[in-house]
This record gives sequence, C-alpha cells and structure tokens, in this order.
Amino acid sequence: MPSFDIVSEVNKVELKNAVEQSNKEVSTRFDFKGSDARIEQNELQLTLYADDEFKLKQVTDVFQGKCAKRGVDVRALDPKEVEKISGNKVKQVVEVKNGIETELAKRIVKLIKEAKLKVQSSIQGDAVRVSGAKKDDLQAAIQLVRGAVKEVPLQFQNFRD
Repeated sequence: MPSFDIVSEVNKVELKNAVEQSNKEVSTRFDFKGSDARIEQNELQLTLYADDEFKLKQVTDVFQGKCAKRGVDVRALDPKEVEKISGNKVKQVVEVKNGIETELAKRIVKLIKEAKLKVQSSIQGDAVRVSGAKKDDLQAAIQLVRGAVKEVPLQFQNFRD
C-alpha cells in the first residue's frame, strides 16, 4: 500500500553553516566593531548575544538572511523573550522546532479525515503517516496539507509504493 510521512525537520548542517556565516559577517561588519555580538549554537537551541536590543535585532536580521540563503525555513525558529544580562547587554534564546507537535499532528489527521479522501492517516511519534490505495489520493492529501498548514515548514518524505 503506498504511503508517505509528513515531517517537520531542519537540516542541522545548513543551520550550523548559517550560524557560522552570521558570526563571520557580524565580526567583520563596521557597525559591530568592538561589540560582543555573536550567536552560539547548542544542538537545536541558539543563543543570540548583543550589546543592546537594536544590535540584537540586527544580528537576528543577519541570521535570518543567512538561513534563507541556506534553505533553512525561518518558520522553524521560535524566538523567546529578550533577557538583560549585565549592564545593557542582552541575549535571546531561539528554539529550533523539530518534529510535528501533537496538537498540529491531530489537526492534520482531522483535516485529512474531514476531506473524505480515500487515505488513512496516523500519528507516528513526531510525524504523520498517510497511506492509501492510489497515488493520486496521496498527492491530493499532500496538496490539502500544504494549503492548510502554514505556521511550520513541512516535508513529505518516505514515499513508498
């Protein structure tokens, strides 16, 4: 029976490259001369440091630009509150979303069932598996989910015949 998985993953290598390129650009830019602006990465958690909130916004813009060039979807980034460190220095933690959250997975399954397509969908950990008798039905399910879910980047993988 043909099937595929709906997942939400970030390419970790491209994310690391985006962080390194951003740090390199920030270290060479004139408006950051003498400042302690940088991005640190710990697996799927990034921490942005800057001297003030304006520079933090600039670091964020540089990083998002590098992510876009490297093919990392910025919808997968979940910025938290800006925290003051010492003096007027600030930091911001950015979580990288990986996997489909349970709420969204349930919404996707419900969406597919309500469309009355001849496919079955089930939640498999942090992915949604969709299977059906015909490829056309699976492709219709892909188009339906693509059109309905905009808040997180989704990939359709493991297409099996």
